[in-house]
Amino acid sequence: MDAGLVRSWVEGWAVSRGAAPPVGEPWGFTVDVGLSGHVTRHVLSDADESLVRKLTETAVAPGTWVKIFLPSRVVAPWVGPGWRFGDDGFLMSAPLHATSPHEPDGYQVRTWARAGVTRILVLTRDGDLAARGQVAVPGPGRSAVIDQVETFPAHRRRGLGSLVMRLLGNAAVTAGASTAVLAATTEGRALYEALGWRTRGPLTSLVREVAPRTR
Repeated sequence: MDAGLVRSWVEGWAVSRGAAPPVGEPWGFTVDVGLSGHVTRHVLSDADESLVRKLTETAVAPGTWVKIFLPSRVVAPWVGPGWRFGDDGFLMSAPLHATSPHEPDGYQVRTWARAGVTRILVLTRDGDLAARGQVAVPGPGRSAVIDQVETFPAHRRRGLGSLVMRLLGNAAVTAGASTAVLAATTEGRALYEALGWRTRGPLTSLVREVAPRTR
């Protein structure tokens, strides 16, 4: 995986989630997140069998995440016990340009920005949450990272996902970004490709299971 692309995603993700600044490692990055079930994440820029085996044998604290840019079927035989796989994902990128999105009838958009992150909410006229997303730009001229894009089930297939993506793209352009990166689910990938995003490679997630409490 392209090292610059990985760095852009990790740095922007950390800003988006309010995590600690990424720490460079010989094999990638470590980010302290500090949440229950997501304490720390390790991002492996260029993983191989030896590295995955070593890391999954030594990084055993519950709530540790590992991100690997290889298919899960390749990674699976290398993983030590006590880990589970998250959903398959993909790292994607796209050039950015300003657009003029149309707001569908029956919905309203709310936007705010704080600490380098712009958030978009799409609400019904009654105030129910229909879709959302956020974008982080770590600094002038840096790639934006689009994050946590979601359309809720009752409001799908109405163009709300495209609306959110275009609004986030506009916010990133305003902040000085000309390119963007995101981590997509299998379901989301189709939407992003239809909007001109390019799949750069697979993204496998490993999660160290939380140890059961003893009574």
